[in-house]
Amino acid sequence: MSDDLVLCDRRADGVAVLRLNRPPLNPLSRALLGRLTARATELAGDPTVKAVVLIGSERALAAGADIDEFGGPAEAQTVAAGFRAAGDALGAIPRPVIAAISGYALGGGFELALACDLRIAADTARVGQPEILLGIIPGGGGTQRLSRLVGPARAKELCWSGRQVRADEALALGLVERVVPAADLEAAALEWAASLAAGAVVAMGQIKRAVDRGLDLPLADALDLEAQCFVDTFATEDAATGVASFKEHGPGKATFAGR
Repeated sequence: MSDDLVLCDRRADGVAVLRLNRPPLNPLSRALLGRLTARATELAGDPTVKAVVLIGSERALAAGADIDEFGGPAEAQTVAAGFRAAGDALGAIPRPVIAAISGYALGGGFELALACDLRIAADTARVGQPEILLGIIPGGGGTQRLSRLVGPARAKELCWSGRQVRADEALALGLVERVVPAADLEAAALEWAASLAAGAVVAMGQIKRAVDRGLDLPLADALDLEAQCFVDTFATEDAATGVASFKEHGPGKATFAGR
């Protein structure tokens, strides 16, 4: 549908693009979050998808939640549930997920980016958690995913100040992994995703599983999880291909099927 709140484009190279479509600033309504949750869930179950890019408009990935839907505690609970579902759905995609940040990614917009595995930003981008300026706190994963990404002290400073962080500082702080000229953002994000999609994506999914789940486990249990993920990869076609290629041609020569 042309008026779909989240567009989905499956490319021939295995990259799927999720595009937030409520321009110009993509305020994150409950309807948009619900559609994003459904789209991400569909991609998680599609074995032909090898990497995903989440992107918005030129002006914003998303400038935040839809303030018009705010109210009292009952409305806040519904809003938080929508963000939780969308973030969890993005995180559950067993493939690399890249957020491409053009313009603003603030509040809920940045929380969606944090739910992705990697982030690439335009040099004009601004990110942050400004909820404190409304007298509230992040409710879509900001305090938790942000602290896991950059540590508790830095997360507290960013959430307490509510400040907007420019792209160069965001890179230095580890809030994003790459910064590119604004005109090159989408192409750079797609190129990065395609390079990952050409690899052993099932094993990448096992890495994602081990890292994400392992963070919440005691070390001994996390090491057990890693060992099980290691064993599971040997049941894949890519593992057989990679090992055989290494024996015959050396490292880095295998062509993977993504199975």
